Amino acid sequence: MSTLQDAPPETPKRLSLPVATLIGLLALAAALGVGHLVAGFVGYTASPFIAVADYVVDHSPSGIVKWAERTLGTWDKPVLKLGLAVVLVLLGLLAGQLSRRTPRAGQVLVVVLGAAGVAAVFARSDLGQVSLLAPVAALVAGLTVFTFLHRAALSRESDHQGAALSRESGASGASRRKFLRAGVGVAAGSGVAAVVGQVAGTSSNAEDSRIAVGPLVPARTAPPLPADADFVKLGSPPFITPNADFYRIDTALVVPQVRAEDWSLRVHGMVDREVTFSYADIRTRPLVERRVTLTCVSNEVGGPLISNATWIGVDLAGLLDEAGVQAGAEQMFATSVDGWTCGTPANVALDPERGAMLAIGMNGEPLPVEHGFPARIVIPGLYGYVSATKWVKSLEFTRWDARQAYWLSRGWAEQAPIKTESRIDTPSGFAGVTAGKVRLTGTAWAQHTGVAKVEVRLDQGEWREATLAAEVSKDTWRLWWIELDVPKGTHQASVRATDAGGYTQTENRADPVPDGATGWHSITLDAH
Repeated sequence: MSTLQDAPPETPKRLSLPVATLIGLLALAAALGVGHLVAGFVGYTASPFIAVADYVVDHSPSGIVKWAERTLGTWDKPVLKLGLAVVLVLLGLLAGQLSRRTPRAGQVLVVVLGAAGVAAVFARSDLGQVSLLAPVAALVAGLTVFTFLHRAALSRESDHQGAALSRESGASGASRRKFLRAGVGVAAGSGVAAVVGQVAGTSSNAEDSRIAVGPLVPARTAPPLPADADFVKLGSPPFITPNADFYRIDTALVVPQVRAEDWSLRVHGMVDREVTFSYADIRTRPLVERRVTLTCVSNEVGGPLISNATWIGVDLAGLLDEAGVQAGAEQMFATSVDGWTCGTPANVALDPERGAMLAIGMNGEPLPVEHGFPARIVIPGLYGYVSATKWVKSLEFTRWDARQAYWLSRGWAEQAPIKTESRIDTPSGFAGVTAGKVRLTGTAWAQHTGVAKVEVRLDQGEWREATLAAEVSKDTWRLWWIELDVPKGTHQASVRATDAGGYTQTENRADPVPDGATGWHSITLDAH
């Protein structure tokens, strides 16, 4: 007769590799799903996934940010999201793998990840304290699901071992089904939570509000465009960049959705009287129309981060006069609804001759949401990081040493006038061309000064003056074309511009940091 002493020693309970992996992934899904659900009601960007991604954007070294903009362009944010998702999946796998015998290591990792989400939301200036409910809920959900599934899985393993000793028991199959049902329930619940949070968080869609604005009719229109404002038939870009093609560089991981009826602009700080303007206040004022080229300071020599549009809005100087900016103010510290900040020299913003605008329209329609609807700042002649705040909500006048804007704190210059530059648009670099007459087209810019001359040379030959398009404004780019005699072989074509002040752009190459790139743009031609 068998006795307890005859029974084999019990094998220590240990989760299988697939089960441990599944637990880690399900706990991660639960945390993200619940966090996204709560964020849909307390602030969409409080979703832990979005908040952590925003934190990465805000605290990445400027060199990495510049590399991402140059290499990935507008794909930088999707790539960041994908990269963060991969990291989280790997950490979820790790949490499961570290907890095959006991849940403690995985629980600690879940808490650490949850705390990171709480810290990321807490660090955002555009979110209130109630927004912390989202990452806290995510932490609790992740920890609860991890602990529950781990306990259920260990119970399954224990039943499985018992069944091996007593084949008469059906507990092993029942516990397996119970664990699978729990896993499926967690997965389904996480997915539903994420979808509900997404719908709730994006239900306040600014596009409907934008459409309701209707036509914007300026009281002061820009002069008619001359017929020779561009050379599109010869291969140049169009003088006016379509909204869909206008470059977009910003730190917003999620495009802010602000309805016109909810928007306001506060002017405060070193002013005689604080004033607040609603969208209706701006919309009903006499509107002005101006054509202004915007340029990103991250643009490399010959780069694409420059576009031209017709803007509709009101004179910024007129709004600021109503507040009475005080003499000691040095910078206009602008804040976007997503917390991004921009420091503009106060004297430039206040100069009525500069043509600074609070823009509400772009190329004949209300601002596209991704370009700043309901309103943005447009100041000619300055790089965008000190002049072009989108989704602007606050203008504070202060001194330079009192507030430091987003990019200034990362080593970029305080003053950022746009440099005289030019580029070759067609043919593209390393293009194969037919030897003989070869047409080149391109773009030159010297915002708020104006382009006077563009010259092109082949190899080390003489500079030849290109044909310029009509000058529309000193605040817009100027297009050009030229024909060169190109013999067979490999050659290099270079371009340089001279502005209306007599300055010819330098050949010396300089990195965009800290105040914009310099150098001649050159392309290689392979003539056959």
